[in-house]
Amino acid sequence: MLRLTGLRKTFGALVAVDGVDLEVAPGETLGLLGPNGAGKSTTIKLALGVLDPDAGSVELAGLGSPRDPDVRRRLGYAPQDLAIYEELSADENLRFFGRLQGLHGRDLSRAVDEALALAGLVDRRRDRTGTYSGGMKRRLNLACATLHAPALLLLDEPTAGVDPQSRNHLFESIEALAARGTTIVYTTHYMEEAERLCDRVAIVDHGRVLACDSVDSLLAAHGSQPVVEVELAELPPASAKLPGPIEDGRLRFGVDEPELALAELRAQGLRWRSLRVQRADLETVFLELTGRSLRDA
Repeated sequence: MLRLTGLRKTFGALVAVDGVDLEVAPGETLGLLGPNGAGKSTTIKLALGVLDPDAGSVELAGLGSPRDPDVRRRLGYAPQDLAIYEELSADENLRFFGRLQGLHGRDLSRAVDEALALAGLVDRRRDRTGTYSGGMKRRLNLACATLHAPALLLLDEPTAGVDPQSRNHLFESIEALAARGTTIVYTTHYMEEAERLCDRVAIVDHGRVLACDSVDSLLAAHGSQPVVEVELAELPPASAKLPGPIEDGRLRFGVDEPELALAELRAQGLRWRSLRVQRADLETVFLELTGRSLRDA
């Protein structure tokens, strides 16, 4: 559905996107996961045709570049900065954006009704959006991006600053769109969003794709060993062969197969009050690839 080849974009001395190669299959949800300033939003704007790349190419569904207006009509975009008119109601916002997409008459009315239902705003459709909560505005932002049923939907941090209920509603809406076959590119720096919503995740930093695969494959390739921490009930027998040191009555060690290691310890006479197995997750992989230093931008 979407192919990015050798994309590069600079702003003066800043290299925002540096040789990005990505391909998104029809019906797939691809996550762009990276810290602030990683190049995610610039990549999205290049994919939309809003920015021209300094090098490389963008192609949508074999149709050509999104710089072509006919190609761009196949796209939907929900920007990180809200793109709604607060002086207008939800209904008026949707009708305005629908007309820009060439919808009229019954087709427009049907699309507006479906978009309002998706956003959970049917009862507030005639209220001025300036009176909405942040979560309601985010839901309307998504609805405006989808009412023309785009083949490819690009979402840039779509849950920024929303309450838990609206965030969950947005998740369910995005999952419903994916179930209909919409191809989605989703930028975020929240691990749990990428794990829940995305078929594959591209970890991006300093304008480059550091890794791209399913979450399970990323964990297998870049995740560290599981770590076992055991709170001992008593000191172990002198003959016990321990896989790690005991500190403050706790035994802590890394191992590939925790269940086998615990069975061996029990066979040696160890007893414990509690145990915890910490397995690698997407956050572990993310920090391994991008580093642990604080980022302010």
